[in-house]
Amino acid sequence: MPDPTPSRDPLHGVTLERMINELVDRYGWEGLGQRINIRCFTHDPSVKSSLRFLRKTPWAREKVEALYISMAREGGSGR
Repeated sequence: MPDPTPSRDPLHGVTLERMINELVDRYGWEGLGQRINIRCFTHDPSVKSSLRFLRKTPWAREKVEALYISMAREGGSGR
């Protein structure tokens, strides 16, 4: 029987692709690159290339997750 208590993890059920798409919708690639200065956001960005980089680069993924949580707390997420 599943636990009826909802998760307190703000990232529960949110895919990395969804995070990127919502951040790009909110800030655009340029704004995202200004907030998190990594090449996959600043040089010829795409969701596909960003996913590939972030899946193998834990420190960069942590920055994306932190920005997503911050955006969600401000009410900018579609959640």
